[in-house]
Order: sequence, then structure tokens, then C-alpha cells
Amino acid sequence: MGPGPSSVDPRVLEALAHPTLGHLDPAFLSLLDDLCSRLRRVYGTQNSLTLPMSGTGSLGMETCLVNLIEPGDRVLVGVNGVFGTRMCEVARRAGAEVSSVEAPWGNPLDLEDLRRALRQGPFKALCVVHAETSTGVLQDLAPLRSLADEGEALLVVDCVTSLGGLPVDLDARGIDASYSGTQKCLSCPPGLSPVSFSERAMSVVRRRRTPVQSWYTDLTLIGQYWGSERVYHHTAPINMLFALHAALCLVLEETLPVRFERHRRHALALAAGLEAMGLVLPVPKAARLPPLTLVSVPDGVDEAAVRRVLLSRHQLEIGGGLGRFAGVAWRIGLMGAGSTRDNVTLCLEALSEALREQGFHPEHDGALRAQAVLDAEESSRA
Repeated sequence: MGPGPSSVDPRVLEALAHPTLGHLDPAFLSLLDDLCSRLRRVYGTQNSLTLPMSGTGSLGMETCLVNLIEPGDRVLVGVNGVFGTRMCEVARRAGAEVSSVEAPWGNPLDLEDLRRALRQGPFKALCVVHAETSTGVLQDLAPLRSLADEGEALLVVDCVTSLGGLPVDLDARGIDASYSGTQKCLSCPPGLSPVSFSERAMSVVRRRRTPVQSWYTDLTLIGQYWGSERVYHHTAPINMLFALHAALCLVLEETLPVRFERHRRHALALAAGLEAMGLVLPVPKAARLPPLTLVSVPDGVDEAAVRRVLLSRHQLEIGGGLGRFAGVAWRIGLMGAGSTRDNVTLCLEALSEALREQGFHPEHDGALRAQAVLDAEESSRA
């Protein structure tokens, strides 16, 4: 129940153990085609270039930025956490002139701040994080296409912690390039980064004046393996792709609306339980990220000691804070296979026990409050 990797379904682990095939084996290539089709459905896109890159989510970030950016391009990045900051650094290393719009950590980006910055365009790209893993903040994507158009910019979105747990809807929202990771709401082991590029984004890649700085992430080369040509680029991570295919099958068997509702419902109950205990959730309610909840550590509590108790006594992992929240907050994940009623109860009961040992006495029974919320939610859906 940390910020990832999340729990993995046994069917996904079984897929990892399938016999390894060659990366040009006809049976494997058929699986790749089906995998990409399923990935498009989860991303909500018809983009032909939608595929998993051989690397974790940060490689997906690199893939999007180094393919789209050439030296001297102007890029605007929304920064309200660690991963917006990382996008700035990757864009600079690709040669971009980077401007940023900052928001306080724990808050979404202000749309008027973005609009004012974009009016100083044109920009090659507007880059934002949909679900900021370091803070538990959800950014509304709906207004961003029209804002990007004001700056004549491509829209690039980090969906690492949202894909499979929240609607992403690339086509409906006019997103040009996106990347994610397998280890969050898709509940697959880490090692692949699904990316998707619109035709507008790919036309920018094809018109580049300079070669993509990274041979390994050059989509004009990789696309020839994933496309009909099947030209060798690098050896695909065969068994990880088996696992991702199984994970995508599970997502679509559950159906996206049911999966999104499950994440919302359990996050709502967890938040209610934490607040009933007297704990503070720094993120405003309207901007809270269902797959990841940020919790302030009470004064006088050793946050690392609490996490050690949860892990050693209850086999339960939650995450510490990152960046400005390091040492003063916990990050509790309810992602993919880990987003369950039982996990909500386990976390609240174990956290109450560990906090009492630190001298913090919860105001009310958080687990009981969460169960009441879940019962009410389930009754309303019946």
C-alpha cells in the first residue's frame, strides 16, 4: 500500500513464468498486437503509436520529451511536485529552454497561471503531471487542450499513477503524448512504460531537423519493430510483456468504469477513516488522487518508526514523503489489485496501533468509520 509497486494479481505472476519466446516468434508478435490494442482501450485512444517502452516510467518520460524536443525549443512545465521537477530536468537535458509554472506542493496547478505563461509563447510543448505521485494531487486535464492551443503547444501528460485507476481519455482530451508505468494501477511488476503519441505528435517527430538524442528511445526506429515491418531494434523483454498483456486483460475484464469506481470508493473510505482518527490530509478534497493519499505525520511521531512497525508486524508497506514532504508525510496507495476493502481496514487498524505506541491516540475508530462509508456507498449502488 505504498506509492508503487502495487500488489500483483496471481494471473500476472503466472504470465511471467510462461516459456520465453523469441522476439520475432509469430506467436509472440500476435500477442504484441493484442497487447497494443488493449493498451489503446485503457488509454482511451486510437493512436497507432501506442506501445510499452522497455524501461520504467522515467524512461517513458524521456521517450516523450527527447522525441518531441530539439535544442532551442521552448517548453512550459507545470510543477507541483517531484515529477514535474523531473520533467524540467529531462527537457533541459534535451536542449529545451524550459519555463515553469509553480504551484504549492499539495495543490493542483492554477489554470490562470498556466494561461498567463502560455501567452508568452509559442511553446513546443506544455507538460503536466496528471497524478503527482509525490503529493497525491490530481490535475484536471479537461481544460488543458485549449490552454495548450493558446501557446501553440503540444500537450504532454504524465499518467504514471493514473493509467488504469482513473479516466485518462487521451483522444477526448486532446493529449498529444503520454507515458505511464506498469507498477501502479495496472498492477504489473515494474519494467515497462506504456507511451502513446498522437498523429500530430508523430508528425513533429518525423519533421525533426536533428536526430533524436537517444538512440534507444528513438520512436522512428522503435516504431519499425512494433509496426508491420518488424525491424529489429532491441530484444524485447518477452516475459514482462507477457505479464503486461495479462494485466491489461484483467483491467478490461473488470471494465474501466467498474475499476475507476472501485478506486474512488476505497479512497473515499480511507480518507474518512484517517480524518476520523484526527489525522490531517493536506491535499484539498477536490484535488485528492484516489490511488494515492497523502497524510501529514502528527507532531511528535517518528514517521519512519511507524512504517517499520507496519512492515514488520503487519507485512504492510506504506510510503514516506518525497521532496518537501520528506519526513513529514506518509503516502498510502490503493492501486490496482491493492485497492480493496480489506486493505483499507488493515491499514487503518495497523496505523492506529502504531500511532498509539508513539503517544498519538486517535480520536475515533478509523476502521469503523471507513466501513460505514463503504456500506453506505455499496447500498447506494444496489
